[in-house]
Amino acid sequence: MMRHSLYRFLAALLALATFLAPAAAQAKQKTSFIFIPLDNRPVCYDYPVRVMEAAGYKIYTPPAKLLATRTAPADTEKLWDWLEHRAEKVDGAVISTDALIYGGLVASRTHNIPLDALQARVTRLKNLKMDTNIRFYGFSTLMRTPRESYGNVEPAYYSDVGPAIFKYSQLADKSDVHAASLLEDFESGTLERNMAKSHLKDWLDRRSKNMEINRELAMLARMGRFDYFAVGKDDNAPYSHTHMEARHLALSNADVAASEFQILPGVDQLGLLLLTRAANEQAGRVPKVYQMYVEGVGAKTIPQYSDLPLGTSVPEQILAAGGSLVNDPAHADVVLAINTPADGITRDSTDLSNQYFASPSNKRYITNLGHMLDQGRNISLADVAFSNGGDNGFMNEMSLRGFTERLSAYNGWNTADNAIGFAIAQGMLAETTPKENQDALLRERILDDWYYQSNARRIISTDLEKKKENALKYNLGAHRPEIRNIAQQDMERLSKNYVITVGTTFQVDFPWDRLFEVSIENLKTSRSLRNAASLRLLPDVPVFKE
Repeated sequence: MMRHSLYRFLAALLALATFLAPAAAQAKQKTSFIFIPLDNRPVCYDYPVRVMEAAGYKIYTPPAKLLATRTAPADTEKLWDWLEHRAEKVDGAVISTDALIYGGLVASRTHNIPLDALQARVTRLKNLKMDTNIRFYGFSTLMRTPRESYGNVEPAYYSDVGPAIFKYSQLADKSDVHAASLLEDFESGTLERNMAKSHLKDWLDRRSKNMEINRELAMLARMGRFDYFAVGKDDNAPYSHTHMEARHLALSNADVAASEFQILPGVDQLGLLLLTRAANEQAGRVPKVYQMYVEGVGAKTIPQYSDLPLGTSVPEQILAAGGSLVNDPAHADVVLAINTPADGITRDSTDLSNQYFASPSNKRYITNLGHMLDQGRNISLADVAFSNGGDNGFMNEMSLRGFTERLSAYNGWNTADNAIGFAIAQGMLAETTPKENQDALLRERILDDWYYQSNARRIISTDLEKKKENALKYNLGAHRPEIRNIAQQDMERLSKNYVITVGTTFQVDFPWDRLFEVSIENLKTSRSLRNAASLRLLPDVPVFKE
């Protein structure tokens, strides 16, 4: 009798194991990804990797020496070789097609590669042999249309004729949308006659190649070569060639589902955005995001360097990251807090209007954020009231109230679309990112986006302008050590003022030898100092107050 009972017990265990095996296999987390970034800038290369690894994922990247720098394109052949002969078994791959086809972002604007050679690289992508279990994500760029550009990141002539080309581009887009007026026709003709024909032809020819390559990449997305593909609109405006090309590309791919193909504002955030999508899809997650704007123009804001209002672009980026939008914070996995300018006009963070005083509407908004933090909400802050840096008044008020260090993430760098993309991604990844890792990432962005971009960069820029040495902003050269010391000292002064960075040791450098971006290295924080500080400012440290 006991023997029969034992048999029945063992049979039941076997049946249970058989039943649970598929579920266990399904629950197994897939955690490793290949990542080929756009170039070697920290926001494109180092930071996305740190964010993903902080959340528990393993990221395999090519050696840094193969990637594009400001002055040299990527070694495309060696990048291809690395991708085609990767040794690691991974669960997904996120690649910048610009890196593989042109050699990086700057190269995509300055190259002289024949169209047939570019098309051969698209064909190579089409024929790339990958394990069928590896999910494949890609992103490309539409060439930007900047109002002006310096520092050798466009063809040399753009420094002189950039504003004229931008105006010509605006008129071309308007004419494409509706019949041009006689005045617009006259103005466009005048611009053409006054520009060197070789300059305009060079610019238009390169744009034509870029557009053709994006059409072919979109076709690969239609054919299923990618599980998802995004085309990023580099710096542009509501009327520009970039905006016009995006419209044409969207129309020709209107029948492709947004779950497979999107055209998005911004470029530099796409690597992290797609890595986050890959992580969400591997885990079977669709994070719910609630967007929360500051009083004022809010969702109707069309930021600098963008062609879309945030009310359109933010939901698009949430979808790109593998999430969905909800209208109630109680049902959200992530509260995306978006600090926008009250009047909807974004200025550079070095503008004199970026002072250390919060407006009454900002204070009311911050009070509401505090209530949500008290409820345990996962809040990721996109600080986009200014371009290229944080809002001094807003962040000072957040820190005075002890709210900054309670955020899951903070981003205020570069364009609004860049910062929002990172904020969405980090908010979604917060669930698997330990608080200690969140704090480390938070400190880095506070140091970079707030202390450096909005403060140290302003001090250095103002001094260079007074000395009529503007060119140094774009090529630091022999002045790099001196300028690095100024930045370091000002950031260290600010780091002592706020609890989130008290006791933090770090080193600043300029990886592209220009003021626009910095790298923050050896980021460490003394636990004893931070614990002693509690959730307020140290009493013996001067602080900006109203």
